[in-house]
Amino acid sequence: MPDTPDAKLRTPSNLRLRMIASVVMIAVALVALVAGDFLFWLLAVVAALFMMAEWADLHGADAKTKRMAQFALSVPLAIMAPIAAGPHFFVLGLLGAAFFFIAIVHRNAGLAFGAAYVGLPVFALLLIRQQPDGLVLTLWALALVWATDIGAFFTGRSLGGPKLAPRISPAKTWSGLIGGVVLATIFAFALHVGSGLPFRLVIATPFLAVLAQGGDLYESALKRRAGMKDSGNVLPGHGGVLDRLDGIVPVAPVAALLVVLPQLFG
Repeated sequence: MPDTPDAKLRTPSNLRLRMIASVVMIAVALVALVAGDFLFWLLAVVAALFMMAEWADLHGADAKTKRMAQFALSVPLAIMAPIAAGPHFFVLGLLGAAFFFIAIVHRNAGLAFGAAYVGLPVFALLLIRQQPDGLVLTLWALALVWATDIGAFFTGRSLGGPKLAPRISPAKTWSGLIGGVVLATIFAFALHVGSGLPFRLVIATPFLAVLAQGGDLYESALKRRAGMKDSGNVLPGHGGVLDRLDGIVPVAPVAALLVVLPQLFG
């Protein structure tokens, strides 16, 4: 087998490391989710600050600029704390202000977009968490992405077949995408049967699973443009935080709309 980055990722030792790290990360997220609003917010903030730093690296920012971008994002993140305003809708204005601050000070719209790219998913997940049945709804939003990744990984490895986007991510296949969508939908249906997840969200799950894979491909394209293999190196066997949460980034805001809008107009 050629000694390519993709081949190295498939070595038994690396696969074991990836699986162990994945189990640990999912366990930490579940503990924070169940433990309450504050711990869940705290975990989201820590992840968001790592993501903003990695986003800055992808856009060629130096250390000083990176810290300033994190500082700008930290203001809306702090306001979203349960002991502050929480995920109130005026936080969206603060995220917009962070975008303009970074864009004006550093004259880098791509870097500034990171405020929305990172901040909106945090806002969305916290908003979902505070809804009635927020625990089940947030679990659905997170776990459908996990299930998509797991299903895509193992189905793609087992079946192979035509590549999904060979120029962006050579390891991804159409069979993997289908396997991920199927597993995510099965999980959502299990939540519907076992925990009362609204059936309309089960129906939406396949579309969100595709969106999760789109988020993964988008981040892969950014890394290719920046000439980087991973967005960071803080997660053993996985790379950066952006590498693990790229599917949640587009899914969380759409999931929040699906959860909240029927309550506003129902």
